[in-house]
Amino acid sequence: MSIISKFNLGTIESIAKILADTTDGFTGSEIGSLLSECQISDPNPKTTKWRRLNTALAAKQESEGCSNNIIAFIQQSMNPVRHINKHEWFIDMRYKLNKVISFEGFTLKEDGKICKSSKVNTINEATARASRLRECLVARKVHSDILEFCKEELLADNYFHSVFESTKSVAEKIRKMTGLNFDGACLVDEAFSFKQNIPYLALNSLQTESEQNEQKGFMNLLKGIFGMFRNTTAHAPKIIWNIDENDALDILSLISLVHKRLDNSTQARRIYNNEP
Repeated sequence: MSIISKFNLGTIESIAKILADTTDGFTGSEIGSLLSECQISDPNPKTTKWRRLNTALAAKQESEGCSNNIIAFIQQSMNPVRHINKHEWFIDMRYKLNKVISFEGFTLKEDGKICKSSKVNTINEATARASRLRECLVARKVHSDILEFCKEELLADNYFHSVFESTKSVAEKIRKMTGLNFDGACLVDEAFSFKQNIPYLALNSLQTESEQNEQKGFMNLLKGIFGMFRNTTAHAPKIIWNIDENDALDILSLISLVHKRLDNSTQARRIYNNEP
């Protein structure tokens, strides 16, 4: 690796506070082991964890005249093989580190390696670059339509509008599959009702009571999603209807399941009428 210019001391301090955080960071013994592995002196092992790590990294940078050893330390500590059973922790830690090192023009990839990137100058830029919500959704293997419809909102970690846009994506898919122009509960009834006519969309053959109950349950689920999430987010101010990260992940995962069921549904009326 070529010589990398020294990091701002504020960057080093922020890195130390993340990696040595009291709740989520490495333990004191883990910090000692990592410093030893990276051949970095540990001048103040008795002080608080983050100060200990900050002192060690800053001193190493000063003695070497570059930040190469700091990057090596991050890569060593964030090697994915160390954290096989802590996937969520790895995503969260990577997100936090990327917000910091993006100010120096670097990014920490999923494989634990650091590469160059365009340098950011504001906190908003750093947050958008290090979007955690999108990564968590990718880790959950959500439906691709969720990521597509929420692209701009996810880049800003805007939980409120991510939920709003994802519910709109469900209605849009149903309209495309059926040719209907309704919305909300009316769209659900027209697309899935099977009492009087062959439904536009069927989850199964609708021959048994269990299959019919599945169709009815899916209709109720769709109406609940539209009523609780889309209608609320469309009319309630963001400051009143608060959605945190965990709420957003759960809601978007549910809507992802809906997309998958729609993809696997049968366009029953079109088949019945021999439509192309």
